[in-house]
Amino acid sequence: MEARYINRPEAALYLTNQRGLRVSKNTLQKWVTTGGGPVYRRFGKMAVYLIADLDTWAEQKLSAPLVSSSGSRCPATIKTAAAVEALTSGEVA
Repeated sequence: MEARYINRPEAALYLTNQRGLRVSKNTLQKWVTTGGGPVYRRFGKMAVYLIADLDTWAEQKLSAPLVSSSGSRCPATIKTAAAVEALTSGEVA
């Protein structure tokens, strides 16, 4: 199936309604100028987005799970990180 492009208002609605991340079309427009927003393409004068690009951008913007505002990571994340480190260093967990 071919990718479907959506316009800026549709992208804002997708991020808000489907991903639960409140982003307005005006904020997406601002990020076009200042940077930091999702990848977009131009179709004439209109900015268009792929849903896959919106999903990738949203995941990159999210932090790891936290258990407090001091920045402590969730214990499950710490255990997973330790297991990954052990596997990559050749240690057996």
